[in-house]
Amino acid sequence: MAKKEFNYCGKNIEDLKKMSMDEFAKLLPARQRRSLTRGFTDAQKRFLKSLKVKKDNVKTQCRDMVIIPEFVGKTILIHRGNNFDRVLITTEMLGHYLGEFTYNRKKVAHSAPGIGATRSSAAISVK
Repeated sequence: MAKKEFNYCGKNIEDLKKMSMDEFAKLLPARQRRSLTRGFTDAQKRFLKSLKVKKDNVKTQCRDMVIIPEFVGKTILIHRGNNFDRVLITTEMLGHYLGEFTYNRKKVAHSAPGIGATRSSAAISVK
């Protein structure tokens, strides 16, 4: 069985990498298109520059950066609040935001209730 070739709006990855940013933005949904046409922030520009210089394991806190074709195949360390998560960018991630692929909230795990939290625990001595 032949492996299915990736297409994004009818374009393969080589065609997407050859496109200008404006041409690629026209293929994206409205929110991502608006984000790209307004231009990159200073932090996003620094991230793109460091991604070109250092090919892999680039740290970033730009969770609002839209994934563009030049990111594909690279490993990016995305900040999650207290540490960085390693994320390998694949072709299926195009047009999404970096922050979508790492959670910044932990699952809440409750333990036993504290003293005075319930009526029955109020009767227990503190000693």
